[in-house]
Amino acid sequence: MRRSLTLFLSLAVAGGLAATVPATASAQDRQDIPQSHPFWANPQAKVADTAPASKLNFRVYLNQRDQAGAESAAQAVSDPDSPSYRKFLSPDQVRDRFAAAQSTVDSVKQWLAGSGFSVGDVPTNRAYVEATGTADQVQKAFSVKLGKYAVKGRTLRAADKELSVPASLAKDVLGVIGVDQATNLLKPDHTDGSDAVKTQSAKPGDVPPAKGFRNSGPCSTYYGEKVDTTDPAYNGKQLPYAPCGYTPAQLRSAYGVDQAARFGADGKGTTIAIVDAFASPTIYADASEYAKRNDPEHPLKASQFSQKIFPPTPGSEAPDQCDAAGWYGEETLDVEAAHGLAPGANILYVGGADCQDLSLDQALNYVVADHRADIVSNSYGDTGEDLPPAEIKAFNQIAVQAVLQGIGVYFSSGDNGDEVARVGTPTPDFAASSPWVTAVGGTSLAVGKDGKRMFETGWETGKSSLTNGTYTPGFPGAYTSGSGGGTSRQFEQPFYQKGSVPDALSTKNQKGNKKGRVVPDISAVGDPNTGFLVGQTQTFPEGAHYDQYRIGGTSLASPVFAGIMAVADSFDHFHHGFINPVIYKLTARTSAISDVQHVDGAVARVDFANSVDASGGLLHSARTFDYPNLTIHTTKGYDDVTGLGSPNGLLFLMLV
Repeated sequence: MRRSLTLFLSLAVAGGLAATVPATASAQDRQDIPQSHPFWANPQAKVADTAPASKLNFRVYLNQRDQAGAESAAQAVSDPDSPSYRKFLSPDQVRDRFAAAQSTVDSVKQWLAGSGFSVGDVPTNRAYVEATGTADQVQKAFSVKLGKYAVKGRTLRAADKELSVPASLAKDVLGVIGVDQATNLLKPDHTDGSDAVKTQSAKPGDVPPAKGFRNSGPCSTYYGEKVDTTDPAYNGKQLPYAPCGYTPAQLRSAYGVDQAARFGADGKGTTIAIVDAFASPTIYADASEYAKRNDPEHPLKASQFSQKIFPPTPGSEAPDQCDAAGWYGEETLDVEAAHGLAPGANILYVGGADCQDLSLDQALNYVVADHRADIVSNSYGDTGEDLPPAEIKAFNQIAVQAVLQGIGVYFSSGDNGDEVARVGTPTPDFAASSPWVTAVGGTSLAVGKDGKRMFETGWETGKSSLTNGTYTPGFPGAYTSGSGGGTSRQFEQPFYQKGSVPDALSTKNQKGNKKGRVVPDISAVGDPNTGFLVGQTQTFPEGAHYDQYRIGGTSLASPVFAGIMAVADSFDHFHHGFINPVIYKLTARTSAISDVQHVDGAVARVDFANSVDASGGLLHSARTFDYPNLTIHTTKGYDDVTGLGSPNGLLFLMLV
């Protein structure tokens, strides 16, 4: 999950001088932080006290001086009908107009230091103050008792009541993240839609390359090249074999960005940041080898690629490492897909210290605070939207700053459809549901022999396994994965969706006549069965080495679309920033976005039972497109699987 914060301090400013607030202010001098106590931390669930000497790392997030003004300005710079359209602000202008005052930061730092905490560096946008200390120091500073509570099969730390801070600081504190472990209930998952084997490890530095995964043949170099004539018909049809994995050239052709290359537009002049957790030790070697083998005319030059890796916080509790080797595969997919679609763009990889929301937000804020990139692709998300309010508010402040500065932030919409199987009720995932980011959904894409799109439909997969000559279950199979979408319970309908999203969708999950934010906004190829060829160093029985396999997920869709937007930047000679207001207007006026609709179809797949070779046998299955038995559906016009649709070639690049 996302963050860790802690204490506050406050100085009453009088005559330009700050008066230090005592670390142990009386009850009358304190004020509670609203919604800072998890509902599950009740006496009945408590199992133990927190050891007083245990270490905690947390962040005190600070309110902007004018949040309403910041959001109004963000709408103005991104709305084509506004006189301020694309009059973006610099990081300095955002900080000077909207960020917490330096005097506020100094007061909080002084209070934390006076309470015995080690105070970390403050980002340039003054979004938060980070601190490290003991549980005992936390208890005294926030006037709470920390305990261990049983919740959903886990034992998590939390306070026994609302956190409180000195009253003079209360108005400046957005929230404290990291004192409790509420975000551990929803740690972000990378969304690669992979069938590859995942590996757990305790220390990222000790993580070997992921266990090897290869796709078995037969497979097709383009959609429909080979047809399965040996297995029984499925739903009355002999199925084409799944593609072996589309190459960069095939996707550039399918989405029409190759046409922009004739005008010298290939993403040059734009920096795409990719935010994930951890850092693959072989990323540049793998991405370079991949380009050499599959796209030799577009190598990934050393000058195009850079990294920023955040180390674990010394002395803090070690978090669940969340399949570090799996995140290596995520990073590899993101880098290779973004470079594949925009071979002229620079790539900045930013790796969080771990997979918790706290660390991933730090990585995103690093990019946004100093405008280190023009586009940010994020292929991860929390399951659903049930997060601590402080996390959601803190994230949205980062997202709003990105909009103000003309940075486009893209999030995968998720790989579990409507999330009913995991959550119990239909819901989109956060942070894709934030109204200040572009949520990218996934499609099933058929690319023909000529490199053109044969068809594109919503990605929701049904699987029927072939056993003893019979497909089980029968058509359309059992749901496995698909493009995330649905109507938010957290966010109201944003201005750009009004009049574009059908009321039947925007009013779902709402009470009365209210309307909510609906996800996704736009889509690109995501189905692993019509996915992307990726190359990565993996651990095979014969040892660790580079190999290639097909992969997908909305974490393919996000960097693919980010690459398309980087090409649009170079084609149009400006950075587009937050594109939601533009693309919703485009669909009403032009055909720049292709309407993705339902298509009946399926592919045959043959997979290695042991994931690497035929020695363990082969698994035969049929994989259907656009599985119908969900609460979200691909329909004509805007829908909650593919959003507005997918980019329509050169016309999209010209008009976006």
